[in-house]
Amino acid sequence: MLLPALVGWALLSATITWGPTGRWVLTAALVVAAVVLCVWRGRWPSALLVVSVALLLQVAANGQHVLRSVGDLDTLTEARAVVTVEVTITSDPFTPASRAGREPVVLARATAYEVEGRGRLTRAHAPVLLRGETDLLEVRWHERVRVRGRLAPPDPGRAELAVVSVASHDVVAPAGRAARVAEHLRAGLRRSVDGTPADARGLLPGLVIGDTSRTPPDLTEAMQATGMTHLTAVSGSNIAVVGGMVLGLCVLVGMPRRCRPWVVALAIVGFVVLARPEPSVVRAAAMGLIGLIGVSRSRRSTGLPVLAGALVVVLVVDPWMARSFGFALSALATLGLLLFTRPWGDAIARHLPARLAFLGPAVAIPVAAQGMCAPLVVLLQGSVSVIGVLANLLAAPLVAPATVAGVVAAVVSVVADGPARLVGWLGAVPTLGIARIARVMSDVPGGTMPWPDGGLGALLLAAVTVLVVLTARWLARFALLRPTMALGVVGVLVAGVLPTRVVTWPPTGWRIVFCDVGQGDAAVVRTGPSRALVVDAGPDPPAVDGCLDSLGVDVVDAVVLTHFHADHVEGLPGVLDGRSVGQVLTSPVAEPAWQVREVESWTRADGIPTSALAAGDRLTFGEVRAEVWAPVRRIDAGSVPNNASVVLAVHVGEVDALLLGDVEREAAHDLLLRLRRDGSMAGAAERFDVVKTPHHGSANLDAGLMAAVRAPVAVVSVGKDNDYGHPTSAHLTMLARNGYAVHRTDRDGHVAVVEDGRGRLTVVTAR
Repeated sequence: MLLPALVGWALLSATITWGPTGRWVLTAALVVAAVVLCVWRGRWPSALLVVSVALLLQVAANGQHVLRSVGDLDTLTEARAVVTVEVTITSDPFTPASRAGREPVVLARATAYEVEGRGRLTRAHAPVLLRGETDLLEVRWHERVRVRGRLAPPDPGRAELAVVSVASHDVVAPAGRAARVAEHLRAGLRRSVDGTPADARGLLPGLVIGDTSRTPPDLTEAMQATGMTHLTAVSGSNIAVVGGMVLGLCVLVGMPRRCRPWVVALAIVGFVVLARPEPSVVRAAAMGLIGLIGVSRSRRSTGLPVLAGALVVVLVVDPWMARSFGFALSALATLGLLLFTRPWGDAIARHLPARLAFLGPAVAIPVAAQGMCAPLVVLLQGSVSVIGVLANLLAAPLVAPATVAGVVAAVVSVVADGPARLVGWLGAVPTLGIARIARVMSDVPGGTMPWPDGGLGALLLAAVTVLVVLTARWLARFALLRPTMALGVVGVLVAGVLPTRVVTWPPTGWRIVFCDVGQGDAAVVRTGPSRALVVDAGPDPPAVDGCLDSLGVDVVDAVVLTHFHADHVEGLPGVLDGRSVGQVLTSPVAEPAWQVREVESWTRADGIPTSALAAGDRLTFGEVRAEVWAPVRRIDAGSVPNNASVVLAVHVGEVDALLLGDVEREAAHDLLLRLRRDGSMAGAAERFDVVKTPHHGSANLDAGLMAAVRAPVAVVSVGKDNDYGHPTSAHLTMLARNGYAVHRTDRDGHVAVVEDGRGRLTVVTAR
């Protein structure tokens, strides 16, 4: 059954977005093939099974497309009509990754049942995506809601038929009793950890119910770097890990073998009730329960057929799962458990004392799940976590106690919050351990290895994984027989993989470093030994803090915040953490107001003086001289805060640099006109060695200014895979046309301008 299920899945994934003609032609071809093979079934029984499963999935997909076309929803979506839609909410409202300078957006998934537009009221049966402002956070899972708004087509390949930009909404019917009970338990879990440290407050609800809304951003990044994000997603691998740990506890207490699967199954069912039986959770639970078969000796032979059957059933119920990364990860993790948990667990147990033999399956579970999922994870993040297996091994023993404590805290909260908080603290202890593992492992040099992304990278990693699995026993025997040679080989491999910048950074003689802080700006100008001027702080406190730590900066003479957008100021607490900061200098345009208040609260808490800069101001800090070139006046065109960016002409050692903040076309052209009128500015413009290009590589710039200040080097401070498409091709083409050598923080990491003892300048990058 496994091969037919995989072939049918792959075919469904490729054809689910086809038009009706293509889908029905394919279905007809499969029917013909099935009839032919039925006639000759004695010759090709396996082929008949493959075709039959593929046909079943195609028929299910066609049926789903027919349901989606019921009523006028599809035609109204094509017309981008304003409609009233009655929907049932199928997910908690959520806010996607914050985007600096933009209004917050709230999304929620729903199923439409009725649509009224263009004077007609018709039935509907299709998933939709609601998009609105913060008041959309008020809706609850499984509520019936009447929504008014404008329809728009979704992105290609999405399961939703339409995106509804919500203008207003009204609750038509509250959620059912089961949904209210689940919500009450979830709220109780959140209350039980309110008094715990931030890592536990955010991570424990993630482990138990997949709620990561309060997880600190730096912890999320650390878990991504170490391949531990599956712990905070209600996935098959996560449920299987929890089930495996419960099974280990059953073995430890001597529970009879026949009772163990029932206990683990009961634990998983309780987990589903708490996490709420959404389709993704039910799918994950099904995969987790199938994974139990992989650790049951008596039923091991039935594991693969049951997995194959479950894949087919899930895809028949929801054909769009064929393109879901979550579904693929769950299936692959479960397949890894069925294939490898028992043999690997037994092999590990043979090398452990009898009392610790139960750790064999516990260790094998995360290794098997991660090994199977790694090629698919490459498609999501374009890198391989070298340290991921070790991080998951260390974290695995902490997952079960944290999860059990979270479930108990949720249940106890129904009776009283006091005891629930006590249990929440018990769960916080292992949770803080998981967070600590993620943070420490994410800082291991070379722990995350760049890897080709896309299909080629996934196939390459799959081939490497298969090679390691096939040769692991021989390699282990070789290491035992020739340990010196084995250590030598490992040393050579580590030396070849480990980036040399890990041991050579920071470069001697650095003058200016443009820090890799994601989609934002942060530049460090050396003012003396262990001292610096910091221009902007980026969006992420740990990122800029790590950059300053790597440069050995203990004293910050001043922080210049070019303007008050989050991608330039949100990292300020990271600059202030553990350092002496002399003053904070800002743009004279105090917008947006809420971000200004946030900066003021941070500086006031540390007693740091704050003042505004204006064109003509001169700054001197140790070895650094800087002149403020802009802003001269408020420009109301374009983005007011961006066009109010502080523009600095910096001189340090033999380096002359121009830092352009986020100026847009209007402010840039105003600066160009001043350059033409002011001889001293024009003379300085001819001497620049490096220009920090404006606004992360945006196309909204003045080409005349970039030609007037052309320098040998341009640095684009930009985040990898950002939502804006930065740097744009127009920006890069303009830089090439003017002869700039371009360095980008998303590809190069930190970018340092270095001066040697004879005044010669070079650029050194961290990657």
